[in-house]
Amino acid sequence: MGTLGQGAVFREIKDRFLECFPVFREDSGALLEEFGQVAQYVAFPGNKTIYVEGDVCSHIAFLLSGGIRVFKAGETGREITLYEIGRGDTCILNASSIMCNRPYPAHAVATEPGEFLLLPAPAFQRLLHRSPRMQDFIFGLLSERLSAVMALVEEVAFGRMDERLEDYLRERSRNRILQATHQAIANDLGSSREVVSRLLKELERKGKISLSRNRIEIKVLSGPHRLSVT
Repeated sequence: MGTLGQGAVFREIKDRFLECFPVFREDSGALLEEFGQVAQYVAFPGNKTIYVEGDVCSHIAFLLSGGIRVFKAGETGREITLYEIGRGDTCILNASSIMCNRPYPAHAVATEPGEFLLLPAPAFQRLLHRSPRMQDFIFGLLSERLSAVMALVEEVAFGRMDERLEDYLRERSRNRILQATHQAIANDLGSSREVVSRLLKELERKGKISLSRNRIEIKVLSGPHRLSVT
């Protein structure tokens, strides 16, 4: 881990950063200057714990590669995935904790190796006040995540979509292969693509299916059980 400054490291990472976050290409330059002065480049391994519930957020992470799962965990050990973030994303709970000066309210664990830029909380707060592009990025992401979490609440509170999805996969697959888009499955089940995609990712994370473009390979599907809450 090292602070990015005037050296070759910053010049190299700057181009990758703009590829991942093209919204910042139109910034006046103050944002990139701030990143160049205080941001840190960090490479992390898979399964690394990024945050645990109650942590103080001293930085906000902007992902250049890899993936991070954000989830809540109950006292019994059950977990519920809130959302996943990847290349070109940041964690909206991370941002919210800094903006509201509150502890991180969930857990965040790397699902695969990756890299991010860490921006110190004071610098993030300055940019959020001064940079319209940072405001657009953060509040646009907030809207997306809020919609996803509302869909999750609907899924958990009102349905057993996990069981219906497993039955659907068993019935519709041929030789353990189903050719279908997530949207098509959602349409058949009367659900949303976001809910179906979340449940399919949970199945894949548990080694029960393998996902590729418009293709689902079934490995093991035993009996119906909750996927988002484990």
